[in-house]
Formats: sequence, structure tokens, C-alpha cells
Amino acid sequence: MSIYQSLKEECFEANMQLPKLGLVLFTFGNVSAVDRSKGVFAIKPSGVPYEHLRPEDIVIMDYDAKVVEGSMRPSSDTKTHALLYKTWEDIGGITHTHSTYAVAWAQAGLDIPIFGTTHADHTHQDIPCAPVLTDAMIEGDYEHETGNQIFDVFTAKGISHKEVEMVLLQNHGPFTWGKNAEKSVYNAAVLEEVARMAYLTLQINPNTPRIKDTLRMKHYERKHGKNAYYGQGC
Repeated sequence: MSIYQSLKEECFEANMQLPKLGLVLFTFGNVSAVDRSKGVFAIKPSGVPYEHLRPEDIVIMDYDAKVVEGSMRPSSDTKTHALLYKTWEDIGGITHTHSTYAVAWAQAGLDIPIFGTTHADHTHQDIPCAPVLTDAMIEGDYEHETGNQIFDVFTAKGISHKEVEMVLLQNHGPFTWGKNAEKSVYNAAVLEEVARMAYLTLQINPNTPRIKDTLRMKHYERKHGKNAYYGQGC
């Protein structure tokens, strides 16, 4: 049995949540899971339909996007995952989808405004949309540069990846991350729902203002602040 078996199974189970949650169509997406103690991550193989995916198909990679174990070609987004893991050493899982509403906002090239408490329960800021890559970035090491574009928008906007665990890439789609693969999938589902809610809100009232600051921070802090009281604790 592979020494990476448990990591492969974690990655497999997380990937199988994407079609169950309605976040992917055909093979439009991938999830990865990292093992920091071994210095590797597991990722879905490229172009394999979810109904055919097996734990043994999951590919093990190092942080330089080199195959460590696996006979199949890894996801075409592997270099993006690798760069995120290499740079943000506290994240444990990454999800990329082409879910409908998140992609619609990405194609429009717009941040998702924070209109209500559902959004504020998960992050206290607009969800950023990174601008489209330059021609040189696209024609060069595209997937690696996609990771750099994520870092650049977080730096430019002064955003912490610990407080905003999701991003849009203009003309492309969403990436989310979390403490493990399961949480990154959760964040992908949250992002899609928040994107849908924001779209519908603007259809009803195009002049809807963002949520007031006191309510925004109340909802964020009660789940994520130092005196958080949502849920049952540890």
C-alpha cells in the first residue's frame, strides 16, 4: 500500500463532493490536499470524469509540481496549487471549480460585494476578482502565473488569505482554500451561494448598498473573532 494512501483518500473524497454539491459539470474542477509532514500534495488527475475516479488515480506531487507518485497526468491547474501551497504554508486544501455564478462574476471582472450576513459570516470583505493575466503571463508559464496573479490581488488590496479564503480570476473562475481539503470544498460552495445571492440582489435592486459596518463585523467576529461564540467550540 502507498505511504500516501490516506492523503489520496482525503483528496478523492473531497473531489467527489464537487458533483454532489452541484459545483462541477463533467470534469470542470479539481481539489487538492496537502501533507505538510511529507512535503507533498495530492490532486485529481486531468480530465478524468468524477464517476470514473478512484482513490488510486489521485496523483501525488511535490511543491515544485513534480510527480512523486501516480501513473496519470495531474490536473492542468497543478502548478497553481503547488505555488499556493509553497507560498501560503498554513493552508491544507485547495479547490478550483467553474461553478456558474462565481464564474459569471469572474467573467464580468467584478469583486463580489458584501451585501448581507451570509457573506459576512465567512469573510468581512468583498470577494476579490484578480484582473486577467497579461499576454506574456498567458503565453509563458500560465498556471504558475495564475498563482502569482492571486498573490498580486491580495497584496494590492491589502487582504489576508486567512480572512478571505476565496478569490475570482477574471475570465476564468474561482479558487478557494482552507485548513484542509474538506474546508476548501466548503468554501467553494459558500462562494457559489454568495455569488448567486449577490447577483439576485442586484437584479431586485441595482442600487443596493453594502451591509452596514457594525452588522458586517458583528457577524464575522462572532464566528471568527477572539471572543467567537458561534457553534460548539473545540
